[in-house]
Formats: sequence, structure tokens, C-alpha cells
Amino acid sequence: MSPLPTTVPGIVRTRVKAALRRPHRDAAPLTPEQEETRALLLRLMSLLLQYPDDSLAAARPVLTATVEALPPSEAATELGEFVRYFVDQETDELERHYVEMFDLRRKSSLYLTYYLHGDTRRRGMALLTLAQRYRATGWDVDGGELPDHLPVVLEYAALAGPRAGEAPLRQHRRGIELIHRALTDADSPYRHVLAALVTLLPPPTEADLNAVAELAAQGPPNEDVGLDPYGADGLFAPPGTFVPPAPAPPTTVEGHR
Repeated sequence: MSPLPTTVPGIVRTRVKAALRRPHRDAAPLTPEQEETRALLLRLMSLLLQYPDDSLAAARPVLTATVEALPPSEAATELGEFVRYFVDQETDELERHYVEMFDLRRKSSLYLTYYLHGDTRRRGMALLTLAQRYRATGWDVDGGELPDHLPVVLEYAALAGPRAGEAPLRQHRRGIELIHRALTDADSPYRHVLAALVTLLPPPTEADLNAVAELAAQGPPNEDVGLDPYGADGLFAPPGTFVPPAPAPPTTVEGHR
């Protein structure tokens, strides 16, 4: 993912106008102003779900001003609730809470393909498909994060527009709903950012809700044999994940084969 710009105005101006400006089939067409506001909302969500390091913490005053200047909407209200928490916390407390919510809890991990495919071979292919989708629209993730990391998916949605750009979000609707529920159950302020995102997605179907309940109870699918969920050589393994080394070639002794 691209490094954080030095100023938030730069963040909220950067590439928020999408190349493709058509909504998904069930939505009414958006005006150019609505499209730009939607892209800005997605970009803000992407930023607020990133690790709250010193750079992001230093940007809090302008982030707050940007959220407060948004046109009224459910998403803007939810983001306003979050930034009120965000500006009042010390950086080390923000970092501690972020790690607790997103790194130490399986049900609120920000890696979306995990909820759909779990630790199975299919996850590696899903990650590769996402990376190819990004490259096909001229956007190349620089390797700092996996292509299914929610802040990355949100940034892509802001860049590529409501129809094509938001397709991965719609595909992973159930995982997003589970993250939202887990954060709500934990009474985490980050629930407001997920609530803002949910307002931009199609309403969940009964099948979605049943699948989320099953995910919450049983967890994602799992494989124990021949596991390579992150692609060849662990290319898409999350940071800190142990990836077994490739087996060494067989040893040969001169004269024996």
C-alpha cells in the first residue's frame, strides 16, 4: 500500500475521482458530486482502518475537519462518532487497541479472503485474482500489504469507482458483516467505521445473515493436508506468518542415483 502522505489534505485529494463511474446494477445512478463524496468516504475509511502510527495520529485534526465537512449521511455520522474517539486517545493506546482488535482476534481480522476461504488452497488463488484485478485497472499494490487487506480494498474501491471498484467489497459482504458484528460485540469504536461501510453496501440477504451466523459459530473452512493458502512460496502470507521453506532437493552421492 502506498505510504501515508505528509498531509491529510493531500490524502483526501489524492486520486479520489474514479476512472469508471457507474454504480452496481441495483443502485440508482449517482451524480458526479455523489460519486466524489462516495470515493472520499471510502478513502477516509481506508485511512481510519490503517495502523494508527505517528503519521496517522498527527493527521487527526484535519481528518476530523474533513469528516465534519462531509454532506449529511449515515456513513458520515458513523465516521464522526469514530473520529471523536480517535482524537481523544494517546497514540500508544490507539496502537494497543488496534492490535487487540485486528491482529489478535480471528473474527475481526481485516484480511477478507480469510472469511470466504479460510486456510485453504483457494485463498491463495483468491489473493492472486485480487492482485490481477488491481493491475488490470492500472493500480499496483507495492507489496506493503496483502491485496485482501480491507484498507487496500477500500482504497481500490475509491479509485476504480462504484461498479468495478466496489465489486470486491460486495463479494466479501459476509466477511465485512462478521467484522462489524465482532467489533460491536467487543464495544470497539472501530465498529463505527465498519458501520459506515455497511451503509454503502447492498443490504444483506437472508442467506448472507445465515452464512455470517455460521461463520461466527464455526469459523472459516480449514485444510490440514497440502496447505498452501498464501500462494507459491508464501507470496501472499500476512506479515509475521510462518511460511515453511521449500523442501531441499534430494541429496545424491557420486556413483549412486
